[in-house]
Parts: sequence; structure tokens; C-alpha cells
Amino acid sequence: MRKLKLLAAIAVAIPMLTAPANAAEGDGFASETLSADIITGLVPFWTYWVAHGKGDSHGEGQYLRSTGASLVINSVLRLGFNETNWGERPNGSPYGFPSGHTAFMTSSAAFLQDRYGWQYGVPAYVLTGYVAWVRVDTKHHRWRDVTAGAVLSWSVSKLFVSPLDEPMITPVVGPKFVGLQWKQTF
Repeated sequence: MRKLKLLAAIAVAIPMLTAPANAAEGDGFASETLSADIITGLVPFWTYWVAHGKGDSHGEGQYLRSTGASLVINSVLRLGFNETNWGERPNGSPYGFPSGHTAFMTSSAAFLQDRYGWQYGVPAYVLTGYVAWVRVDTKHHRWRDVTAGAVLSWSVSKLFVSPLDEPMITPVVGPKFVGLQWKQTF
């Protein structure tokens, strides 16, 4: 329950911190930017809630590790590229490449698809596409920025997330036996 509350606080804080700054920019896209920021905060919370609601504590851990690794790698790349042409956003602000919003969203979408299937992944990918489009349309990023953020998080998810119904073979050692246990969900 603690993890869920912490994730909820983080998910709510991200759009709240970025929305006033984006609205103050006077770019004419304040409501569009705000909706994308809110979606960027809510989808990760919903993703964790799905895993928690399914009683999938292993999935919760996979999601948190996958998202954490993705955001650390994304942040390191943003710092590295900031001193190059790729680091400048179309609106002139720094830290443009790769897109953090898109990376955060894709991390959720990829987890849902990898762990629970397309019925969960497709709606999250649609929302990720909307956020990516808004980030480009409002001149916060270029298409290369949002594409790189998405590819990065999608790739990291492949390393950290396993399907829920994937067969598992684990060693079992007891007081009078040694063997293998096969687990398959149908």
C-alpha cells in the first residue's frame, strides 16, 4: 500500500509541477498541454493500479524497475545531449532530447502490453501517441525527441517485464528431495 501511495503522489505531482510553467509560456496551447500533462501523470498511476488490482506483486516490481531504469537512462541522455543542437527544444528551452513525457508514458504502455496483453496496451499506446503529438504540436519537442523517448522506454520494458502467463521453471529443494517446479497460467 505504501508503494501505491508513493506512486500516486509522484504521478499527481508531475503534471502539477509542469502545468503552471507550461501555461505561463503563453504558447496558446495551455489547455492542450495541461491535458497531456494530466494524462502523463494518470496513466502511470493507472498502470500500477492495474498490477495492484490483479494482485500481481511481481508485476508491480517489474513496472517500478522498468520505469525507474527508463527514466534514469532518459535523464542521463538529456543531460548529455543538452550541450548539443539536439538538446535545444523548438521553443528554445533546454533538455529536449529525448522526451521525458513520452518515455514515461511509453514505459506504462509497454509494461501493460508486455505483462497483460494488447487489450491493456493499446489504450495506453493511444494515449502515449496523443501526448507525443501534443509535445510536438506545442513546440516542446521535435518528432525525433518523442520517438527516441518511446523507443528507449519500449526497449527497457523488454528487458524488465515478462508476460504474466509465461511458463516458469524453478528449482525446488526440500528436506528429502531436489527437483524442478513448472508453473503455467492458463
